[in-house]
Amino acid sequence: MTLISFYSLALSKFMKQAIKLRIIFMGTPLFAKEILEALIKNSYNIIAVFTQPDLPQGRKQEIVKSPVKILAETNQIPVYQPASLNDEVAEEIKKLKPDIIIVAAYGKILPPKILNIPGFGCINVHASLLPKFRGPSPIQNALLAGMKETGITIFLMNQGIDTGDILAQEKIKINPDDTAQSLSQKLSFLGAELLLKTLPPWVERKITPQKQDDSKTSLCQLIEREDGHIIWEEEAEKIYNKFRAFYPWPGIFGFWKNNDTLERLKFIKIKLENENSSAVTRSAGEVFKIGDEVAVQTMKGAIILEEIQPEGKKPMTAKDFIIGHPNFIGSVLE
Repeated sequence: MTLISFYSLALSKFMKQAIKLRIIFMGTPLFAKEILEALIKNSYNIIAVFTQPDLPQGRKQEIVKSPVKILAETNQIPVYQPASLNDEVAEEIKKLKPDIIIVAAYGKILPPKILNIPGFGCINVHASLLPKFRGPSPIQNALLAGMKETGITIFLMNQGIDTGDILAQEKIKINPDDTAQSLSQKLSFLGAELLLKTLPPWVERKITPQKQDDSKTSLCQLIEREDGHIIWEEEAEKIYNKFRAFYPWPGIFGFWKNNDTLERLKFIKIKLENENSSAVTRSAGEVFKIGDEVAVQTMKGAIILEEIQPEGKKPMTAKDFIIGHPNFIGSVLE
């Protein structure tokens, strides 16, 4: 038997096992959708999908399905959307007889009654290098902290929040221009790839779970809409990291006193100013021009505004904004 034939036989043998393995998948956003899609494409037997209830979004408050739900329905996989994981839901999961539950950005904490159901346990695909950034929004928090690298951790879930034993871990570099959106996409692909590499040896009992080093723990800041308010007394780099972390949601904003009216401005696109603007004395939040560009002074350095969205209006370039609002230059943002 050739080496290629041997590996083909081994792969075929495991794929038969994979098809028989009864999997419940729990997840909600695009990050989770990519991971579910990888499982489906690799012929894993997904018997049910759990995702968050449909919610109203946008100005029109239209009811929107999660990316995971859309994918599951497309592939005719039963979808469950419980408001809470109560005893009744636990009994329903028990009736499904899952061999394993895979969780990726689901948005709910699994109680012990559910954690103890599957024989191969509940495993989580988490977007950080645990024990760093335990909790929700690890991608945003890595960017807020100005981290140069992050990664994926696959771990065996327990009753704690992201405290379970590690099954696999892989790093990825964070580029200077990465946002929460771009980094989430990269990590979703990495998470899918690492999960596919981890599942076979885990099911074959070839992985020894490793304890986390609790002395290196860091926790995630919960992201809320008002966290996008820019404090101009902070350094330019910190403000830029906030923009990266909060793009596309919740976005960053500030307030401009237009004559006697305080107007909210959302900054859709910004960049760091490369020249040494600190040589000139300006107030933090003061708007000024550098050539054709519109800048805002910070405690250290400056930010270039590239795209602005006044409240209730469409986004526009900063250049177009000052054509209609020349008094914006020289004002001090709050």
